[in-house]
Amino acid sequence: MRSEEARLRAEQEEAERFEKERLEQEKREKLEAKDQERRGSELTELHVLEESFLSAVQWKEEYRAYAKWEHYIGCDGSPDPAVPQEINTFMSLWREDQNEDIEFVIEKGNKVLNLIDKLDFLLLDTPLNELPEKNVIQYQESILDLQSLLHQKYNEATGNLLKKANTYADSDSGNMAMVIKDKNVTFCIWANLKKNPRFKNHTFCEADYGFDLPKSLAVSDVAVCILHTHYDHVSPLRRILPLMQELSKIRSDLVLEVTEEEKEKEEGEQKSEKESDLANEDENYTPGRKSGISFKEDSKSDADENEMMGEEPDKKSESFNTVSQVQVSTLQEETNEKEEEIIDENIVDLRQFTPLGGVYHIDALKLPPQAKQVKGWIMVELLDKGLETYPYPPESEESEDATYPQIGMTVQLLDTVIYFEEPTVARWDTAGKQWRTDGISNINYKMEEKQVSFEMDSFYTVALLQDLHLNMPYQSWDLRPTDIDELFLTVVTAFAEVQIQIKGNQCMLSSIIVEKGEVLSYLTGRWTTPVGLTIALKKAGVNIFPAEYSCKYVYVNKKTPLAEIRAYQQMALTASAFAFSWSKWNLESGEDQVVFKVSEHLNPDPIKDEDWSLYMFNGQRAQRLKITETSEAFSEELAEETEFHSTLYHMIKDFASEPAIERVKKSSCLFTDAVYQLLLGTKVLTYS
Repeated sequence: MRSEEARLRAEQEEAERFEKERLEQEKREKLEAKDQERRGSELTELHVLEESFLSAVQWKEEYRAYAKWEHYIGCDGSPDPAVPQEINTFMSLWREDQNEDIEFVIEKGNKVLNLIDKLDFLLLDTPLNELPEKNVIQYQESILDLQSLLHQKYNEATGNLLKKANTYADSDSGNMAMVIKDKNVTFCIWANLKKNPRFKNHTFCEADYGFDLPKSLAVSDVAVCILHTHYDHVSPLRRILPLMQELSKIRSDLVLEVTEEEKEKEEGEQKSEKESDLANEDENYTPGRKSGISFKEDSKSDADENEMMGEEPDKKSESFNTVSQVQVSTLQEETNEKEEEIIDENIVDLRQFTPLGGVYHIDALKLPPQAKQVKGWIMVELLDKGLETYPYPPESEESEDATYPQIGMTVQLLDTVIYFEEPTVARWDTAGKQWRTDGISNINYKMEEKQVSFEMDSFYTVALLQDLHLNMPYQSWDLRPTDIDELFLTVVTAFAEVQIQIKGNQCMLSSIIVEKGEVLSYLTGRWTTPVGLTIALKKAGVNIFPAEYSCKYVYVNKKTPLAEIRAYQQMALTASAFAFSWSKWNLESGEDQVVFKVSEHLNPDPIKDEDWSLYMFNGQRAQRLKITETSEAFSEELAEETEFHSTLYHMIKDFASEPAIERVKKSSCLFTDAVYQLLLGTKVLTYS
């Protein structure tokens, strides 16, 4: 009897469960049908907002043209590095200049570095459709020529200085020691004039650099030069051309994916004749031929005719063609994917590590004949050869199997750079064009004093390298508005909390806080572009900008480009009035869905936990989730009294106040673009 009751109860429960699932399925189908019915109108409204990206592209194009004109009419004497005639004339004049004074070279070098930075920025910031292949080649050749000329001038100035080393001899040791410090270089030179074996080591007190020579060098006509360039002109230039082609392929694949997926859903509603007309229309359109205002008016007119359903995939293609230049900059650092894997463990993989804090050129030089004063005349023996290196170990057949004493070195780390871990010490292999770790031994770190000591088996160009991905994946992130066209982006990593302020089209490092407190204060408070901030943070050792190859070196919460990029776009469009934040459920939602927290935020008060709501988005459909951040398990169940929407914007709009929506509509296109660039640059949805 009891077994019969249990069976009946089980059957009843099963029937109730089935009925509940049937009702839920019916409800879901109705919501999906409702979403499909209004999809066209929602995409039309979203497209009006998305025109801000195209307007921003046009504004920046006009601004670049204006800046070029301002430089032209300024007539300040500095060349335009983008003009071959001007940059070639500048280099020719300096090659002919016989002023070999080291301080003059350092001062002139700062101007050269400024020209190189301008060319670098042009390569990173200029959209692909404005940067022909010949220009890329020209800019890179100019960069290499400027770097080579600058190093040549340093060699000439060093040789000239050593010819009169005895005039700078120290009264105690009888040897020459000199230090010149500048914002971009630290130059230390020591000349062994007395050849006293007791003075085989030396510390440049003004710079905290030092060396310890083998006895054989301490009694030789040798000079030791340490040129610490606070920049890196040794590592190979980024391969931009192949990567630009790869970027175009990625973007084309993404557009194709968007178009095909939406075409499947809208095929029945589109008219082939209208599609053909719209396709011809789009082929003839390029940003800049119409002003942002006239283009918007045309879009509104089309919307009134209810023809946006067929046009939307093509317009999205235009939108994706304006992919952020921060993404370009990360791709431009990518090495060729078809490159053979690095097998030699002594070779440094520059996709994983990067030189940080500049490069230390450590050379032993042959001491030239010194000037002598004879009867009121200063006589100098002129040599046919210029500056010569002093070979160590000696270049002879007997020396191949011989063992020679090591050279001891102590170098100072820059205060403008933060090392989150003890850096890797590597030497430059000129023949192989790569950084290597062999030949360096007995490394001793004094990170508190910002000093690193090591031994070398020869004289090398040395760099200190840091893992590019130390700060990835991120522990959390949030995006919080403070006013219209103003917000803070905070990224928390294992080592630091990085806060960036965005205002209009500019951004600024607000703070970098590590365990011991705030660091890199010299960077805070400086307004710049998103690309400028990206460059500055990377140079300072704070890399929160993944490259395309970064997924090989760090765990990635992989998401489809459709979901990720559209999420960044629509987050940027609503960022003036809504806060966004990291959610642990983003790890559980699969590749096709992104999950994050959203809250309307119109005042400076902190956001309470209960004010956050969870949203899920796949690029084509958004929904509000029933679960919270503290729920026990992930579920895609919709929140009570909510519906599906084709866009994240409309999903948020369902629960937004009128002031919030008004603020969104009034947001500047340049602010929206700046937020989008930083979101796409940090890739917070996949690297958290």
